[in-house]
Amino acid sequence: MARKKWLIITLIVDTILINLGIILAFLLRFGGKLPPFNFQAYTQLAVFITLIQLFSFLVYDLYEIEKAQEEWEIFSSVVKAVSLGIILIVALSFFIRIFSFPRLVFVLSWLLITVLVTSWRIFFTHFFPYEFPTQRVLVVGTSESAIEIAKELKNRSRWGYKVIGLIAPTQKKVGQKLKGFPIIGSVRNIASLVRRFQVERVIVASAVKHRELLEKLAESSEGHVRVEVIPELYEIFIGKVNHSLVSDIPLVELTKKPVLGWVRLVKKFFDFFFSLFLLILTFPVMILIAIIVKISSPGPVIYKQERVGEGEKIFWLYKFRTMVKNAEEESGPVFALEDDPRITPVGRFLRKYRLDELPQLYNILKGEMSFVGPRPERPFFVERFKKTIPGYSERFKIKPGVTGLAQVSGTYTTSPQNKLKYDLIYLYNQSFFLDLKILFQTLKVVLSGRGSR
Repeated sequence: MARKKWLIITLIVDTILINLGIILAFLLRFGGKLPPFNFQAYTQLAVFITLIQLFSFLVYDLYEIEKAQEEWEIFSSVVKAVSLGIILIVALSFFIRIFSFPRLVFVLSWLLITVLVTSWRIFFTHFFPYEFPTQRVLVVGTSESAIEIAKELKNRSRWGYKVIGLIAPTQKKVGQKLKGFPIIGSVRNIASLVRRFQVERVIVASAVKHRELLEKLAESSEGHVRVEVIPELYEIFIGKVNHSLVSDIPLVELTKKPVLGWVRLVKKFFDFFFSLFLLILTFPVMILIAIIVKISSPGPVIYKQERVGEGEKIFWLYKFRTMVKNAEEESGPVFALEDDPRITPVGRFLRKYRLDELPQLYNILKGEMSFVGPRPERPFFVERFKKTIPGYSERFKIKPGVTGLAQVSGTYTTSPQNKLKYDLIYLYNQSFFLDLKILFQTLKVVLSGRGSR
C-alpha cells in the first residue's frame, strides 16, 4: 500500500473511531440514551475535539509509518496520545463552560478510544501491510558488531532494508567478502559510494572518527543520508541521545530530521494566518511606502529577485526597491556594502527599519518562505558557497525566513561560514518557542534600527 493512501485511510478511520468512542461513552454513562444538554455541547465542539485528538496522535508519531507497525509500539503510542488528547479536552471544557461532560464520560472515552484505535491499527497493519520502499544501507566496519548489524538488516528485508556492503577502515580489505557481505570500499571514498549506490542510511560499527565521516558526506552534498553509530560509553555520557534498535543493538543517530511533523504543521498554520493578518494590517503603510519610493527615484516600486528556497527550488522574492535602478548592471551579483552608494536615501531608511521586507509577507502567504528560517540567498552565491563551505546544502532542508537566528545573533559583517553555523543550530533545534524568541529579538533589532542583514 502506498504511503499517501495509508495516511488518508488512517486519518479517516481515526476520526470516525475518536467520535464513536465518545458517543459510546455517553451511551454507557446514560443507560443507552443520549442526554440532550450534555450531548449537544459535544456536537457543537466535535470538530475541535477531533482535531485535538488527531494533533495528539501526530505528536506521538502515529502518522509516522516506520514507528506505527509494531504491536507494542502502536499500543504504547495510542495510550500516550489519547491521554494527552483527553487532558487537552478537559482543559477545553474548563475554559468553555458550555462544554459540559460528566467525569465518567472522560474516563470511558479514554478507554474506548484507546481500545478502538489500537485494535483497528493492529488489524490494518496485519492484513493490509504497508509496502516499505527500499532503503539502501552501508555498514561501516568489519568487526563482529558490523557483521551482526548486517545480518539483522538482511533478516528484516520486509522493512525495505538492503545491505549494499561493508566499508573497511582502510583500503586493504576492499574487494573481499566477509560472512557473505562484500567489502566495497573504505571510509576515504565513502561519499562517492553513497552517490554511486544511492545510499539512504549509513551505520557505523567501527572506531572511525564520526566528525570526519560526516564532513566527507557533507562535502559531497550527501547531507540527506541518515548516519547512525553503535555508541560507546562516552557518547552516552555526553548527553541525551535519540536511539533506535536493530535487534537488541542500540544505535545513536548522528544526523536527525530538521523538524518534527507536528512542529512543521503548527509553523505552517502560524505563517499563513499571521502573514494574512499582517498583510491586511500593514496595507495602508505599504501603499504609503510605494508612493514615496516611486516619487523619490526612477524605477519600479517592487524589486523582485530570484532566491533559492526549500529543496533548492528557485522562487521570486519581493522587496521594496532600495537601490538605484539597474544597480547591478555593471558589477553583476555582489553583496550590498554597509555604506553602499547604490542605496537611495529613502532606501537607507527602509533598510534601517526593515520596512523594505514587508512585501515578503506575500512570499510567506504563498508558502515559499516562513517568518523564521535561514535567509534565502541568490543562486549565484548558493553555487559558490556549496563549493567552498562544507554542509551548506543542509540549510535547504527547511523554508527560508524573513528573519533568522543568524540575523539576530550575528552582525552585518558575519561571514557566510558563521551564518551557516547559526542556520544549522536553528535547523536542528527548531521549536515554536524558539521562533517566538527570534521574532521578539527581531522586533528589538527593527525598533533600534541596528542593521538590515
